[in-house]
Amino acid sequence: MRNAGPAAALWSRAYLLLTFTALFWAGNSIVGRAARDLVPPAALSFWRWTIALALLLPLAWPHLRRDWPVLRTSWPIVMILGALAIGAFNILLYTGLQSTTALNSMLIQSAQPALILIIGALVMGDGTSLRQVAGVPISLAGVLIIIGRGDPGIVWAMRFNIGDAIIGVAVILWALYSVLLRRRPPVHPLSFLAASIMVGIVVIAPVYALELASGRLIVPVAGSALAIAYVSVFPSFLAYLFFNRGVELIGSAATGQYMNVMPLMGAGLAMLFLGEMLHLFHIIGLALIVAGIWVAGRPAPPAA
Repeated sequence: MRNAGPAAALWSRAYLLLTFTALFWAGNSIVGRAARDLVPPAALSFWRWTIALALLLPLAWPHLRRDWPVLRTSWPIVMILGALAIGAFNILLYTGLQSTTALNSMLIQSAQPALILIIGALVMGDGTSLRQVAGVPISLAGVLIIIGRGDPGIVWAMRFNIGDAIIGVAVILWALYSVLLRRRPPVHPLSFLAASIMVGIVVIAPVYALELASGRLIVPVAGSALAIAYVSVFPSFLAYLFFNRGVELIGSAATGQYMNVMPLMGAGLAMLFLGEMLHLFHIIGLALIVAGIWVAGRPAPPAA
């Protein structure tokens, strides 16, 4: 029997695929921060998803054509999900990275499990245990320490760095998307991704037009092209393919749990490539975030 090629071997290894996914998504914040003076936020969002859609359509088209009647009848939730995940989240993330560090961005994003728990209870009426309720404020305290840079006075006076605050809003919207995702129509993942990107581009386009009208243009240098190429191919096209395959191989719960490594990868990349410094408040904040996730995620003890 002939050995499978390296591509086939990779496609069957869920955790390797998810490691690349986490690495690519972490790199999104690194590139967004590094290219902040070269490519404005809306431009980076618009071209990221326009190019990603062009790469995706040849793979998605047969599924999209078959699933189109279902997508059309489910258009309200498709529009909401596409606007949240592709449109609003990306513009807010890249805008926040104009004035805060990639390290802060990644660590703030690590609070998503706690926010998903809160929003699931508020929006969907999900039941929560006392353990889960106890874990949420621990994680959120870690986020406030990072946003406040270890100074309680900043938190008390609500004098946050604007970039941190914007990324905080982006993370809340992503958590809302994650909760509402269970209402997505029953179509192929590639169909749903292509439809979501189309909606996202429509949301981003008027913001990009305003950005152009204000005179904020892409700086025509090689670094701009490389930044757009990276975010289009790796965190958009490849990462979503790998993520969907990971869910197919090991399920959504295990996939979601493993993706908690992404902020840690991003923090390491920020220090390695951007020279950002790890401070004591980062360590304390991250420790609280991880502790809160651990408390909330522990299985309940068996009944006596």
